[in-house]
Amino acid sequence: MSYLAKGAVAPDFTLTNQDEQQITLSQLLKTNRVLIYFYPKAMTPGCTVQACGLRDTKQQLQDKGVTVVGISTDSPARLKKFAERDSLNFTLLADEDHKVADSYGVWGKKKFMGKVYDGLHLYPH
Repeated sequence: MSYLAKGAVAPDFTLTNQDEQQITLSQLLKTNRVLIYFYPKAMTPGCTVQACGLRDTKQQLQDKGVTVVGISTDSPARLKKFAERDSLNFTLLADEDHKVADSYGVWGKKKFMGKVYDGLHLYPH
């Protein structure tokens, strides 16, 4: 796993959103800047707080020409439940095979309580 370098061009991708539509980063970038955030699992406490914070500041971000996109390894059906349950007003994308997370350098081996597993990493900066 290697982190995407600060200032590097974001790798393009196409993923399915919570409404089963294909979304491509390069298409989004034609109209706005894009804030991409990765989160481990929909409907978990920490991820819900983070998503609701972005939901609540969406207008401020839009005023600055920023579109928010959340990416997790959840299925589109789970993302739809998350969006509906918490009235999320931005796009959630399903990276079920974690290929996009891999390309952004946020997927890899983790260790917790002596157990090693694959999962999302946060950038160290």
